[in-house]
Amino acid sequence: MLAVPMTRENPIVLLTRPLAASERFAKDLQGLDVRVVISPVQSIEAMDFDVPHALKGAIFTSRNGVRAVEGKPIPCWCVGDVTMQAAIEKGWQACSASGDAEALFRRILADRPEGPLVHFRGAYARGNLATRLQAEGIDVQEVVAYRQVSEMLNHDAKSALNRENPIILPLFSPRSAAQVVQQGPFPAPICVVAMSDAVAGEATALSPSQLVIADAPNAASMVAAIKQMAKGL
Repeated sequence: MLAVPMTRENPIVLLTRPLAASERFAKDLQGLDVRVVISPVQSIEAMDFDVPHALKGAIFTSRNGVRAVEGKPIPCWCVGDVTMQAAIEKGWQACSASGDAEALFRRILADRPEGPLVHFRGAYARGNLATRLQAEGIDVQEVVAYRQVSEMLNHDAKSALNRENPIILPLFSPRSAAQVVQQGPFPAPICVVAMSDAVAGEATALSPSQLVIADAPNAASMVAAIKQMAKGL
């Protein structure tokens, strides 16, 4: 497809997270002189599963896991503050690692809770969290509570990516980065804001004109990086 020539317009921020997460994040960008386009590259589908009766604690690496499970007044360990807040609202006694899966691993290892714990995760997961904790003597099981379904970029996203105007592309996970890569290449200069080194590693296949990594793996740092990048454009 031929690229549409560049015209002067506000930078576009393309959000590719699942719809609910993208809509929440878009609210954090209000007041910024950008146009937001939402085009999820994956959707979330709940799965049937059984919760072990002897459960003494839970592990959540995303809000999707929290949503999939009935709350219990027992401890749970969450990857970040947003996930922790969602767990508290459902009745869990939640704490946050305030980081990524590696930070969560270190937090649980330091707390050394009595198991069994259950990691409620998606069908696709990175990091082998339960296996690593088991190797350290912590009783952890895994339950696949939801699955991530790949989606194609929508018309608005493809139209933006086939212009010559810069696109700011925040990427929150290696999987979402890989899903965008699979649908490229794109004529537009892509300015990537990555949540982590692992995300940035996947995003390099897009040959971005700019690539920055957020100071911390959380929404506030992603917003700050996007704002800084938008000023430069």
